[in-house]
Order: sequence, then C-alpha cells, then structure tokens
Amino acid sequence: MLRYHTIAVTAFEQNCSLVWCDQTKQAAVIDPGGDLDKILAEAQRLGLDLKAIWITHAHIDHAGGASELSKRLQLPIIGPHEGDQFWIDALPQQSARFGLPPTVAFTPARWLHDGDTVSIGHEALNVRHCPGHTPGHVVFHAPRINRCFVGDVLFAGSIGRTDFPQGNHQQLVDSIVQRLWPMGDQTVFIAGHGPESTFGEERRNNPFVGGT
Repeated sequence: MLRYHTIAVTAFEQNCSLVWCDQTKQAAVIDPGGDLDKILAEAQRLGLDLKAIWITHAHIDHAGGASELSKRLQLPIIGPHEGDQFWIDALPQQSARFGLPPTVAFTPARWLHDGDTVSIGHEALNVRHCPGHTPGHVVFHAPRINRCFVGDVLFAGSIGRTDFPQGNHQQLVDSIVQRLWPMGDQTVFIAGHGPESTFGEERRNNPFVGGT
C-alpha cells in the first residue's frame, strides 16, 4: 500500500510530501522546496529509505531544495515536464529574489510527460501534465488510494496563480476540468499549500472552477 506524510516547509508553507511503499519502506520526496533537515528528520522518524525526488513544477518554493538533496543523498530528480526548463534555469535568481538560501539549477534524470508512471517500491503513480500555473507542471495520481499530489494546480477553495511568466488561466482551468475531475469526486488531493480537499468538493463549490 502507498502511504504519505506531508510536511510544510519554508516561509511559503509549501506542502512537501514523503510517499512510500509500506511493504519496502522505499520512498520518494515530492517537492522538497527547502528545510531539508526537517524533511530528512521526518524520513528517518518514519524509517524510510529515500530513493528519488519527484518535482511537480520548478518554482522556488517547490524545487528550491532539490539540487542540494540530490547531491547529499545521490538521489535522481524526476520531473517536471521540460516546459519548466526556463524555471529550473532561473532557480538561482528565484532564491535571490525571495531572500532564500542560494540554490542552483539542475538537470532532471528524467523529464515527465502526460501518461507516464513513476514507481517507488511496489507502488506506481500516474503522471498527468497539467499546464497553466507553469507550462511544465505535472501531478502524481495514486488511484489505488484515491490520492493526487497536485502541486499548485488546485487548492481548497482556489486555483493556482497564472500571472507568472508563461502562466495561462484558460489552460489551467482546462487542466483541472479535463485531467483532474475525471479522477473522480472521491479523490483527495494534496495541494502545494493549505489543507487537503476532494475533487468533488472543489468541482461543486470552488469559486474558480465550481460547476465545471
């Protein structure tokens, strides 16, 4: 069975998630934006064997710690879609702009595309490309446990910002309606910030995409 534990990191209160195969304890880190010692302490507390870093998109609050964590533990960085290459290249400028610890750009071991899968231990998650917040944004869907890690595509009561470079509001709405809603109303999503919710709740009541 796939299990997960979410940790709020950095001043952005970004939700970094540890996901693991309960049988093998092999784990991946989704969006290590920073506070690596905090993330690693939780992994140790849970008895996890970290094997990979999965990135939904390359904004600093989600990808800022990826390069250092990869270097520390020799972990491959997987994702996002190559549409976010320009955001990866700009990570040093992003960290300086927000007064965060210096970070460096990285080259993912593997870019992700719509329809791909990522695996950890005996568990597999489906990848969907959901552009709009950034052009290379991906989400990780675990249908067996009705969970989806959506980064900054969708929030409880809101949606991702689209006023950043290469953001696109209509594209974001299309990603939510065409790629998230079909996962089912019962699916609980772990957003990049804030509490969990379900796709059904947001489809009915979210002021930005409710009724879609």
